[in-house]
Amino acid sequence: MRLLVIAVASGIAACGASTTQVAIGPPPPPSTSGVLAGPLCSGDHCSCHDESAPGDGGAGTPTDDAHKRFEIRLKSPQAIWATVGQTRMYKSVERAEACFYVDLPAGETPVELRASDPNGAAGSWEIHELGTKTKSYYDTFSFNCGVPGVCSFDELADTKQQLAATKKNVRDMCGSTRIRQLTWETGHAPDQLHPGELVVSLHLDVYKWAPYKQHGDPSCGHGKPPGEGSASGSDDSDAPGDDAQP
Repeated sequence: MRLLVIAVASGIAACGASTTQVAIGPPPPPSTSGVLAGPLCSGDHCSCHDESAPGDGGAGTPTDDAHKRFEIRLKSPQAIWATVGQTRMYKSVERAEACFYVDLPAGETPVELRASDPNGAAGSWEIHELGTKTKSYYDTFSFNCGVPGVCSFDELADTKQQLAATKKNVRDMCGSTRIRQLTWETGHAPDQLHPGELVVSLHLDVYKWAPYKQHGDPSCGHGKPPGEGSASGSDDSDAPGDDAQP
């Protein structure tokens, strides 16, 4: 089994005070581009689903069984970005929160999350898988550094420890997506405490089988999921829903 790899290019020491920043290029253009999906999206904008509404909250479902719908939720007082596959999503300073919806096939899709501010970057990103059959949202991945406040190297060190303890690289055992190749880099930090650039990279490994239990079901993680493993080569013994040990 492949294990979750967390590489921190900023070289955080045990106390979090000694850091080495790397050169990071300019941030992406301040715009959204690519293919967005579902009735909540129009052009380059989407509305966040109604969390008080039953089911999918208006996000809809993919047009075919070969894809799964994902919600990308961005929060920050600053401008931040998320790139999922070929789709780039931009949240401006005028909006405290922005949501986007994309349909992804089985297999691995690269993801890059970016925050940039010379006075200290701050960003919160959430990725939720939407179950086509269950109409339930799964907590696929989340990364928050500096919201509220400003991202610090100490906070990143704590995040590294928390993510290293994630069972089987899966945050939500009821979903059907695993996190692979998680890394992050930090740019220049004038005060040596708060980086002005943060780039988080990972792969979403989407399995072919569809989630069949509601988010939060206590039985998730026990028993074999129906169908096949991931399109990237893992078999069912490596799937998020079974009870095999990592």
